[in-house]
Amino acid sequence: MRILIVDDESLARDRLRRMLDSEMIHDVVGEAANGLGALELCEMHEPELVLLDIRMPGMDGLETARHLLTLENPPAVIFCTAYEEHALQAFDLQAVGYLLKPVRKENLLNALTKAVKLNRAQLAALNEVNAGQTSRSHISARTHKGIELIAIGDVRYFQADQKYVSVRFGGGEVIVDETLRELEEEFGEMFVRVHRSALIACQHVEALVKMNDGQMGVRLKGLDEIVSVSRRHLPSVRKLIKTL
Repeated sequence: MRILIVDDESLARDRLRRMLDSEMIHDVVGEAANGLGALELCEMHEPELVLLDIRMPGMDGLETARHLLTLENPPAVIFCTAYEEHALQAFDLQAVGYLLKPVRKENLLNALTKAVKLNRAQLAALNEVNAGQTSRSHISARTHKGIELIAIGDVRYFQADQKYVSVRFGGGEVIVDETLRELEEEFGEMFVRVHRSALIACQHVEALVKMNDGQMGVRLKGLDEIVSVSRRHLPSVRKLIKTL
């Protein structure tokens, strides 16, 4: 198989590569030290399997796996973790491979023979077990550039339009295949609903203004356009602005 190794520790990556190279069966197509690098290499090399560390700074392995699922041809995933045995038994994910660190060669080879592709239900179960995982640090979108990652902190607002949601951020706009309700449930503490079709980022709110048509709207940092506020949601927006 074509394999990508992802771990923030170079010694851990070297250990896995040596074990794979000694078998002369599989092809290690690359190594990444973080989630962003993993996604970029997956776009470039299209590995069949990713050996993915769970605990990494920034975008951890669980969030990286979630973004991997958006690829046209997602790779199989084997998680590498320092979890205790009993913690891993807390969820029923026989179809998902995992390796305890320090990884033993015999366990690695066995996991490779059983590797299958991760699905959304399995990833959701992993997220529940990993109590530290609350929401993503990035939104991923498929564009002409491949997978584009937008930091949540850079998002100004989400705007629903029929089946898709546009993500407006400091550097432009992308379309994602997620619902506004899903985004509100995940990022509700960072965003406030101003309309049935729009969520705005609390940290980027500048002022509540009256638009040319008499309707109220919100001005956001770094944007020329004004996001309209419905009468229903106006009280919550006023309350937010008072706290800024």
